[in-house]
Amino acid sequence: MYVKDVTVENQVGLHARPATFFIQKANEFKASIWIEKEDRRVNAKSLLGILSLGIVGGTTIRVIADGADEQLAVDGLIELVESGFSEDAR
Repeated sequence: MYVKDVTVENQVGLHARPATFFIQKANEFKASIWIEKEDRRVNAKSLLGILSLGIVGGTTIRVIADGADEQLAVDGLIELVESGFSEDAR
């Protein structure tokens, strides 16, 4: 299992469009991936799950992965979040 925290810096947080980018990136990996906010954990490959967390700008989330490519998965998703979901990071 590989875990890292990241603060969502983009103003709108993880609403539908950035959440879709996040899911697309998560689906590139074989590992099971979750996002944790406070005491709630959801599947990072589920749009409804991510949206249910209500992640706004300035929120710190934890990205957790377990599987063969867990470190690549977490690091790739952290990079996407830190980029503010820019085109370059995808």
